[in-house]
Amino acid sequence: MERIVVVGAGLAAAHAVETLREEGYWGPLTVVGNEPLLPYERPQLSKDVLQGKEFQVLHDAAWYAEHEVRVLTHTSAERLDLASRTVVLDDGQSLGYDALLLATGARPRVPSIPGVERAHVLRTWQDEQRLQAAIRPGARLVVVGGGWIGLEVAASARQQGTEVTVLERSDAPLARVLGPRLAEHLLALHRGHGVDVRTGVDVTAITPDGVVTSDGEISADAVLLAVGVTPRTELAEAAGLSVTADGVVADSRLRTSDPDVWVAGDVALATHSTLGPLRVEHWDDAIRQGRAAARSMLGDEVAYDWQPYVFTDQFEFSMEYVGHSSPTDRVELRGDVEQNAFIAYWLGGEDGRTVTAGMNVGIWDVNDTLREMIGTTVDPDQLTDLR
Repeated sequence: MERIVVVGAGLAAAHAVETLREEGYWGPLTVVGNEPLLPYERPQLSKDVLQGKEFQVLHDAAWYAEHEVRVLTHTSAERLDLASRTVVLDDGQSLGYDALLLATGARPRVPSIPGVERAHVLRTWQDEQRLQAAIRPGARLVVVGGGWIGLEVAASARQQGTEVTVLERSDAPLARVLGPRLAEHLLALHRGHGVDVRTGVDVTAITPDGVVTSDGEISADAVLLAVGVTPRTELAEAAGLSVTADGVVADSRLRTSDPDVWVAGDVALATHSTLGPLRVEHWDDAIRQGRAAARSMLGDEVAYDWQPYVFTDQFEFSMEYVGHSSPTDRVELRGDVEQNAFIAYWLGGEDGRTVTAGMNVGIWDVNDTLREMIGTTVDPDQLTDLR
């Protein structure tokens, strides 16, 4: 393996680079990123950074220099030639590779409605800086979408005195992920902190004064679109790699349809050992896939076999979730839900007793225990809050 190129400069890319050097690869290593910054973690943007805390990259320039990693910022990969194993950049430069990692991530989904160009999105540090300028005491922010990002931004903004309205199309935020009871709990939490959450609402236009919805007009100083993301598959698709609407297709070793190209992070539709084709948009998967893809490049036997993991912090609701539940699974709660100190178990399977996911809220150092329970059959009457 003489030359490795990584396209994309996010979390998956950074951990792939770390792993390559840790595992003894010291050949030419180039990272291509279209942002002006070195790789950083995105979860902090909707939480700590938006609340005014310090922003940090994963490694500074000295680390990359010490580890002999060439990082090209402000640079985009325009074309991938699989036959010649070449990446053509937007400045006309060509990079040859023996192994290529695609970690191009995702972009915010932008609905086709009048005035959408007036709205903010939140994906990059630059996005966060523009949004932060609009968050201040007394300002009015409308968040379109009640998913993880939308609710985290709502909590961060509200804690700084911003008047926040969240518009959600379904009956309750995150109902398909958490189930109706926990979704209602989150809804009550936000409303209790003064967030105006409106459900069953469609946005039909964004105007200079706010938004037009199926529930009437809402005045706003700023509008955030938080309605999901779309994997950035254009480079892979144009090159002829196997691609679907849900990502770049890969096997359980993160290898694409071309034997010299791997994929990791939000763009990867990889084959999970038990869950099948799966694309996960969370922090933990980007880290693990970046590391696994690096080892796979070097010939190690790896497998995409870990359970998805997500965490959030919203007011006093802080949790870790592990697993992959179905909307039809039954949710068992143990502990004090009102005090946000409880465990949630999702049970499914043919007998309705197989643990598909678990979530610890306000109870710590138990997520590894929940991870070990995934896939096991349990007696619901024996489930506890693990304390």
